[in-house]
Amino acid sequence: MTEPLVFLPGMMCDARLYMPQLIPLSSERAVTVAPITQGERVEEIASNILTQLPRRFALAGLSMGGIIAMEILRRVPDRITRLCLMDTNPLADPSAAAAAREPQIAGARAGRLAEVVQDWMRPEYLAPGPRHQMVLQRMYAMAADLGPEVFIRQSRALQRRADQQDTLRTCRVPTMILCGEHDTLTPVKRHRFMAELIPNAELLVLPDAGHLPTLETPTVTLDALRDWLNMLTVPG
Repeated sequence: MTEPLVFLPGMMCDARLYMPQLIPLSSERAVTVAPITQGERVEEIASNILTQLPRRFALAGLSMGGIIAMEILRRVPDRITRLCLMDTNPLADPSAAAAAREPQIAGARAGRLAEVVQDWMRPEYLAPGPRHQMVLQRMYAMAADLGPEVFIRQSRALQRRADQQDTLRTCRVPTMILCGEHDTLTPVKRHRFMAELIPNAELLVLPDAGHLPTLETPTVTLDALRDWLNMLTVPG
């Protein structure tokens, strides 16, 4: 039986992040995009999501969605049939990064969300090319629709997140680690490190993408996700 697929979007993103993959994949299996907007801790967000998900499912998360995916894997490894982590980070927030979130939170509270988001999601995090401006505008539109309260909650959750290296070491399901070559927010070396932690994980670096490959290189990312969904379980 074909397993259902659950997508977790990145910070200040919604289902539009996965729209180029969501439409074709939804004709092949049940697909859900679960919001990561409720809760000020990663653990709380994961708990809220788990009450809404199927008994067993394939799980894919991008950026903050990948962080939530790792927490779900930690909590209920028996419910995850396969895992895809995209442009994400298994480490706790360094103290300097956590401190840097405070003026962003203050700016969002003061009604300057658009300015904060443009400073936080910088153009250099994406690959150069004809889709660059369109992807940025899509990101800014999602952030504006989600609003400042979601930004504040998600920022707090990222500040307080736990290190998930041990979670990845115990992962035993077919796993793809995917990232854009031009991603300077969560760089390629971080994804090589993740792939080394997970037994039999496959690493895929997309040469024409940055931090948002689902929008930057939608067809290539769709093909990669289909390959991941067809990975065979490794015995033992």
